Amino acid sequence: MAAFFASAWANAQEPVAAAPAPVANEAENILHLDLSTGGRVSIKLYADIAPAHIDRIKTLTRQGFYNGVVFHRVIDGFMAQTGDPTGTGTGGSPLPDLKAEFNAVPHLRGTVSMARAQSDDSANSQFFICFQPRFALDGKYTAFGRVIAGMQYVDAIQRGEPPATPDKILQASIGADNISPPDFAAQAKPAASAEAQITLDDLSKPLN
Repeated sequence: MAAFFASAWANAQEPVAAAPAPVANEAENILHLDLSTGGRVSIKLYADIAPAHIDRIKTLTRQGFYNGVVFHRVIDGFMAQTGDPTGTGTGGSPLPDLKAEFNAVPHLRGTVSMARAQSDDSANSQFFICFQPRFALDGKYTAFGRVIAGMQYVDAIQRGEPPATPDKILQASIGADNISPPDFAAQAKPAASAEAQITLDDLSKPLN
């Protein structure tokens, strides 16, 4: 009997395993960009690495700021830049510029990073998506996410500084808000019409 009580007392003293901490809503840190190139791009946001920049991206996204904004600077083998409602590369949001949150995230293919002017603390609303690794940017621009799905729609963005007929963000949304993609077929850019072939008869026609 004494052994039974001793065993019961010992068991009562064993620490109870703590309940697992609630898992953060991962969808809150997913940015969707529905592009005019025909599909949805999903970006994992690094909220623990660049919290102020992620807060800015979420705020502007939920305000509808990025909807309809073009990719105004697209350099083949480098990156596609967007986030300027004027489409000139000189605009931004009415919100104040952000303090830099430079970090160790490398600029790989699919890395999403904030654009800025000469000052380290001049990022506002513009960002770019890397087509290829650019390690020279590491520690000089605030990388805040990476494409996890739909990179083919980034690859299809028309090149140019600016592009002749720029592609755009049809709709931006945060994953937790469960906003459906638009009808991409209805939003597609019209195909360029083929030029009519000129025949010898056409060349022989009177000028009038």
